[in-house]
Amino acid sequence: MSFVRIIVLALATAFLAACGGGGQTLTLASATPTPTTSAASSTAASSAPAAGTALACTAPAQPIVELTEGPYYKANPPQNAALRTAGVAGTPLTLTGYVVSKSCQPIANAKLDFWQADGNGNYDNSGYTLRGWQLTTASGAYRLETVIPGLYPGRTEHIHFKVTVNGTTYTSQLFFPGVSQNEGDSIYSSQMLVKLNTNTSPATATFTFVVNVA
Repeated sequence: MSFVRIIVLALATAFLAACGGGGQTLTLASATPTPTTSAASSTAASSAPAAGTALACTAPAQPIVELTEGPYYKANPPQNAALRTAGVAGTPLTLTGYVVSKSCQPIANAKLDFWQADGNGNYDNSGYTLRGWQLTTASGAYRLETVIPGLYPGRTEHIHFKVTVNGTTYTSQLFFPGVSQNEGDSIYSSQMLVKLNTNTSPATATFTFVVNVA
């Protein structure tokens, strides 16, 4: 090995060591794991997210605001990340993100249970349309194929969810920016707004679920 090559390797080693220092901001690639259905439930946590728009998390992160479950939850929904099916009313939406701890560490195999109204503001109370749960991937990522929910009396656009980590379940709701009914909804929380892009087809949104664990 030449003297020059030895020097280059030494400098590279020193640079990598310097980059390994502590920091409080963790940047995660945008979550795009394959949507899971009941037929593929056993592989839900193995789908790796592809690289995309970065989602930054700065520790200590603020945990999600817990909100009411509401009257429309149904127990025992199917494992299904592709809630949007043919004939369902509403603007198609792909929601992606991560489940992380307050220290911004991704949480694998967190259970996310979603339910919502369709684009006309109607819930399916006899079946499981727009209802389903999934597990986060090894990198803490999730992906939900759904629709933007509609309004109904007293409520703005929102998606209900439960996230379960280590046996503890947190219940809340996601909201959409720019909806005039937000401020008139007594349950609305600005801390639970998704980041929405309606200039794509389907529309896309991101949200990082921060749970109250170290």
